[in-house]
Order: sequence, then C-alpha cells, then structure tokens
Amino acid sequence: MAIQTLQRQLAPQGVLLHASAIDESIEAAVAMAATVVLLFADVRHFQSDGHAPEGSSAIDRLTQTLRSRLPNAAVVGCSTAGEIIGPEVHLGSLVMTAITLEDTQAHVCSVPIARMEDSAVAGRSVSLNLRELAGPDLRQIWVFAPGVSINGSALVAGLKSGFEGAALPGISGGLAGDGGAFVRTFTIGPQGVTDHHVVALGFSGRRVQSGSSANGGWEAFGPARRVTQAQGNVLVEMDHEPALEIYRRYLGEYAKDLPSSGLLFPLQITQGPDSGLIRTILGIDEEKGSLILAGDVSTDSHVRLMHASTHHLIAAAEKAAHNIGPVLQSGEPAVAVLVSCVGRRIVMGDLTEEEVEAVCEALPPGTCITGFYSNGEIAAWNYAGDCRLHNQTMTISWLSEQPDRTT
Repeated sequence: MAIQTLQRQLAPQGVLLHASAIDESIEAAVAMAATVVLLFADVRHFQSDGHAPEGSSAIDRLTQTLRSRLPNAAVVGCSTAGEIIGPEVHLGSLVMTAITLEDTQAHVCSVPIARMEDSAVAGRSVSLNLRELAGPDLRQIWVFAPGVSINGSALVAGLKSGFEGAALPGISGGLAGDGGAFVRTFTIGPQGVTDHHVVALGFSGRRVQSGSSANGGWEAFGPARRVTQAQGNVLVEMDHEPALEIYRRYLGEYAKDLPSSGLLFPLQITQGPDSGLIRTILGIDEEKGSLILAGDVSTDSHVRLMHASTHHLIAAAEKAAHNIGPVLQSGEPAVAVLVSCVGRRIVMGDLTEEEVEAVCEALPPGTCITGFYSNGEIAAWNYAGDCRLHNQTMTISWLSEQPDRTT
C-alpha cells in the first residue's frame, strides 16, 4: 500500500452540502483509515450563525465529527482567501483532503499566540513540541498560522530556533486568510477552531520524501531605496523620508485605495540578508507615516516597488513546480499543498486558475493537489534550503514516500 488520498468539495458556491453528503465524505475517510485530514475553507464557514453560540459554526461541527470518528488522525487546516482542489480555485468553498500514510507518522501540535510580539516564542514552542513528539526522525513540518496580529518573519525564525543542535527539517505552510479583509482568520488543530493558535503538522519516518518550493514572478520598477528606519515589520523611513509619503508618490491614483491597493504593489528587498524576498503592505500608519508589512525588513537594506503581469505570475508558479518535479519519485503517489498569496489572486482575477493549472501540469500525473490563498507563505525557495516567510509567491509543499526496498 502506498499513500492514499480522498478529496471532497463540501461547500460548492459557498453553500454547505446536505448533511448526508458530508456524512458520506466522513465515512469514506473512516473507511480508508485516514491519518491526516486537511480542511481549507472560506472564512464564512468559521463564523457561527447570528444567534448561535461560539463554537457552533459549520467547521466546528465538521471537525468535531472527524475527531470523533478518526480519533488518531491529525485534523488540521485554516481559513482562506480562496480554496484549491486539483486544478480548480474556488471562493466561498470548503475543501477536505484525507490522506492515509503507509510508513510515515504524523504528529500535530498547536500553540496559542496572544500578541504579535509573541510570534517568535510561539514558533519556537511549536518546534520544541514537535521534536518531543517525533524524536530525531522529524523530516518535515507543515505550519498553519493566524494571518493577522502575527509577525510571520519572527514566527519562522522561532520555528528554526527550536532546532538548535539538531538537524533542521523542512518547514513550509502559510498564514490563514479571510478573503483579503485582514481582520480575523482561523486555524484548525487539536484545540478545535480558534483565531489565535499556530498549528503544525510534523512528519517522521525512514521513507518520508518532502520539501517545498517558491517563486514570485513580480517585476521591480523605480529606483532602489535605502531603508533608513525600520522596526521589525514596520517600515518607517526610506532615504530619510517617511515611507508612506514615498510609497504614495509612486502609487499615484492607486494611493487613494490604501491599504488595500498595497497588495498590488509589494516591495522587494534587493540588498541585505533577505535579498530577493517580497514584502506585502498590510496597513499604513498615517500619524507616523509608516508602512506595516507582512514580514520584517532591516534598517540599511534596500527595497524597490514591484508590479506584476498575469503572464509572469503564471510562469513563476510553473517554475516553482518544475523545481521539485525531478525529486519526486516517478509513479509514487504524492500530496502537494499549494499556498499562494491573496495578492496574486487579486491581480490575476478571472485568470487565477491558470497558475494552479500550470502547477498541476508540471507536477507528476496523479499528484493529489490541495491548498489555499493566504496572507503569507512559508517555504524554501527551492526544495532544499533555508525556509523563509514569503509574500506574493506561489509555494508548493509536497510529501511522498520512497518505495520500501526491504520487501
């Protein structure tokens, strides 16, 4: 037996299927003895009805049933800004992917995060918990974190710091979405559904094959600007001018739509230790004249504004898939979790599915593909290497098992 998968779209066009259809999907997952169940859903499915108590949303009810019927399975996921199932992208949907692993162990943990300032501590706690659960054979971590009130760069730094003195596993995943509102997001894990937990899924075993890849496709324009003052993910000054003033000057007519238009014009770090990374503008501080970014930027680094064309975004997504294609065993079943940025979805509009189709065509036939549009992406740039927080990229996390050579 190799990896087995089952996929269901449980809420087409934003309307939950009849209970009997959901029950059938759960029964199918039980029949295959699923060890992992991934749930990616529009934020509306996480919200209780107006007169219903907290904890009675559609996702709450579904996860409770799954945990009851599959007590040994890891049930994880998050809210989204778009759901991916195979080559399709949906809005308002709820996508379930059940996975049965043959010789790979799945370990799940969650850690609360009360404030943005706790991001690094939360990341470190996740890694230490997974190290204790999985032992030295931990190979890959998929992390799903809140998409607001979090510093994604600090979270990733904390995740890596938990492996001091040990081999660093692959780390990938993303920050939950809420349709581009950046108000309230949710994760799913052992604690159920909450808006303030980082959830991580670790994989261990001698046959694990895993990794991640990322690519952007955005184009820089205008001169490089030196960051003369920054504090974490807050960009205060560029070339000794208020960052917001410079940014507005370049945006022209788009400036009136800030901060939402910031998704269309991210910044690329062009010099310094984070050179090549892209940072999305999540908010602005009128009083201080600063930009609030989705990840850190360092004082004395250099940044340039970016814009995109649909053609280049699709080509970059395809390249991310080609980067990992050679390391997948031909014919071996694999699972790929695609995490792409909500900003890309907004730029591409009705053509969004084309980047997912490009990835599907580039990966080996039969790969089970799921995922979501996010508020931030976590991956290595290529399948091997240091993981980072990315913005405005298509990232691919993949998992398969090497053939058992002992039989």
